[in-house]
Amino acid sequence: MSLRRTQSLCPVCLRRVEAVYQRVGGDCRDVVLRKTCPEHGPFSAPVWREGPGLENAPLFENWSRPKSPSYPAHPGTTVRRGCPFDCGLCRLHAQHTCTGLVEVTMRCDLSCPVCYAGAGAPALPPDPPLAVVAAQLDSLRSVSGPCNVQISGGEPTAREDLPAILRLAQERGFGLVQLNTNGLRLGREEGYATRLREAGLDSVYLQWDGVSEAVFETLRGRPCLDLKRRAVEHCAAAGLGVVLVATVARGVNDREMGDLLRLALALGPAVRGLHFQPVSSFGRYPWPLENAPRLTLPEIMAALERQAPELVRAAHFHPPGCEHALCSFSALYRRVSTQSRPGRAEAGKRASAHLEWLPDGNRSCCSPLPPPAAEGARKARQFVALHWKGAGLLGMGGVKDEAGAGGDFNRFLAEAGAGQRFTVSGMAFQDALNLDLERVRGCCIHVVRPDGRLIPFCLHNLTARDGTRLYGEPWA
Repeated sequence: MSLRRTQSLCPVCLRRVEAVYQRVGGDCRDVVLRKTCPEHGPFSAPVWREGPGLENAPLFENWSRPKSPSYPAHPGTTVRRGCPFDCGLCRLHAQHTCTGLVEVTMRCDLSCPVCYAGAGAPALPPDPPLAVVAAQLDSLRSVSGPCNVQISGGEPTAREDLPAILRLAQERGFGLVQLNTNGLRLGREEGYATRLREAGLDSVYLQWDGVSEAVFETLRGRPCLDLKRRAVEHCAAAGLGVVLVATVARGVNDREMGDLLRLALALGPAVRGLHFQPVSSFGRYPWPLENAPRLTLPEIMAALERQAPELVRAAHFHPPGCEHALCSFSALYRRVSTQSRPGRAEAGKRASAHLEWLPDGNRSCCSPLPPPAAEGARKARQFVALHWKGAGLLGMGGVKDEAGAGGDFNRFLAEAGAGQRFTVSGMAFQDALNLDLERVRGCCIHVVRPDGRLIPFCLHNLTARDGTRLYGEPWA
């Protein structure tokens, strides 16, 4: 049964092809994206599973969230070959930038078997000099205004001049300056988190895949738990907000999501949320593309309710107000603390806090009425900038409405309690097998290239089955 048509790419040659969403199986409970390349034949990938055990997950048809598009005011490229080959952004892109990523190195102190950037590999390019990074930040600020910026890589803490990079970002007045990191240096080095905080860092996007060392050994190639715990403790002491980010793979850590949620709460109020990213096949990965251990968003929502029923319900989760509906889910909660030693919870024990769902807050983030894309991006930027900052930063003027006033939305967030808000969310990145160009055009997470072009995150990292990058090497 066909649901809707779109366009995609052949995962072998990256040719643009027609694609269709279809329900499949005996009970038609799973939704797949199907496409055929005239040279390389048919391909399909699961996008939305609703089968046995997933009765509480949202239906594909009910999850759709149409938005009126918001085209770039100042396109960076012209349309020649059409989507996805003209990004920069071109005039047909339908969403503003919520978060701009600046990749400052391809070096890494891990060699993860699963790495979307393919970082830490032999023959790495040199780190871009500070002048190039400054020009990228200038380009992002001029095109996207005071959006949120994430310093990424590779592993950004491999650069000794990272504090200087953070100062460059702070000086340009971005709404939030965030660091994407594996946390190993933050855990090893006393005082490092404070140095980064003083240089302008607001928030840490911390890789954290599970509650057992077996998960880290599979996905990261080594045990990491103790260093990551210390990283959270050091960030909390420095006044930095932290979000734990888990790459989730079927058969690896999909049974640990509930315990990971409990652990995130036990680590204390510096941890502002838990974010799940079902594994995608780009960069470096150890499985054949067609046999990836994929999980779909409704599977994660249903598993969270099944594994942590005392904390969350699948019905709490809502589609995004910013990016395309099929890209993500989230829910906003107030944490109600119980007695516990922060940072020392063990897997399987009850959480050190209960979660109170905030339906009014979720409606504030994403109105139930079809919103303009620009309004979704504005509220998403505003929420992320205020929510992810550490408690010590929120008294320093907070975050104003982009119109210049506090506004009802900001007042709600402030009243919800800076150290008590907690989000549970997930984002399904696209690879060459499940790419949907309609989703790409609705993307609000853009990577800044050295020449100033803005490329949607999934396209920037997209690789064909043989590893060929759609957009070439990151600094080519």
